[in-house]
Amino acid sequence: MRSQPFQLASSQKAPWHIHAWLPEGPARACVQIVHGMAEHGGRYAYLAHALTTQGYAVYAQDLPGHGHSVASEAERGHDADHGGWALAQRAIHRVRAEIGARHGTLPLVMLGHSRGSFLLQAYLLDHAAGLAGAVLSSGTASLGAARLPGLWLMQIEARLRGAAHRSALAEKLTFARFNRQFSPNRTAFDWLSRDPAQVDAYIADPLCGFRCSAALWRDLLREAGKLGNPARLAALPKDLPLLLLNGSDDPAANGVTGAQRLLQRYQQAGLTRITAHVEAQGRHELFNDVCADAITARLSLWLSDVMAT
Repeated sequence: MRSQPFQLASSQKAPWHIHAWLPEGPARACVQIVHGMAEHGGRYAYLAHALTTQGYAVYAQDLPGHGHSVASEAERGHDADHGGWALAQRAIHRVRAEIGARHGTLPLVMLGHSRGSFLLQAYLLDHAAGLAGAVLSSGTASLGAARLPGLWLMQIEARLRGAAHRSALAEKLTFARFNRQFSPNRTAFDWLSRDPAQVDAYIADPLCGFRCSAALWRDLLREAGKLGNPARLAALPKDLPLLLLNGSDDPAANGVTGAQRLLQRYQQAGLTRITAHVEAQGRHELFNDVCADAITARLSLWLSDVMAT
């Protein structure tokens, strides 16, 4: 595997940082990864290693406000006072264009994890054409009954304390609540994985686990409510290969119930090439859980099937 990170000019103070891992020989296809909240693209190096050995070129950008796509620590966890969601969408599309410029007509599959799965769901509504497939990791169809009250609270907090205010309230209502499912807790992030070493690595990573802004939370809660629009879903390519990966014990995606609702959303939209897997006892980060090898193998098999058709 050859690691060749690069940067792209952005409308922000800092350029967008992209992690790129290339196979030793010619690439057969490309995979673009959209990471989750309070993490970064570099965490997917292990997945890239598995995929590059099979001939895939793998790209994982650091989204605005994350990873190395910040000008200073003061920007970490905040993408924009207004329009942060649209900014992230533009960043995703810009990286897709760069992949196309580098690899021409090679097939491209996008993978979104957690917040990245919501960003990818939104992206597909506008830009699914031309993709070879999409993977939603730890995704769900909605954020449940708490979405609207949470949106209201984040709107108030952004207005009173500033859009860039790092929201302890949002963290308490989400991550802290998720972790209670696994009491007694060893750490504040037990909900991420059953593998203690992976949880400890997340905690030790200075580019992970930071508090995000009221504006970033507000935008996520607002835009997640728009993803179920029947008319827009009906416009998706019916033959788009879609892989849904969920953990039965993932509190962020509401476990089996959340996985079933996401599957139903795309079935009702008429998509005919959906593959769904719920990992028994899997938590939020399946690619960092004790099932990581099995999940990676499942993804690899699905990719091979997609490339063969």
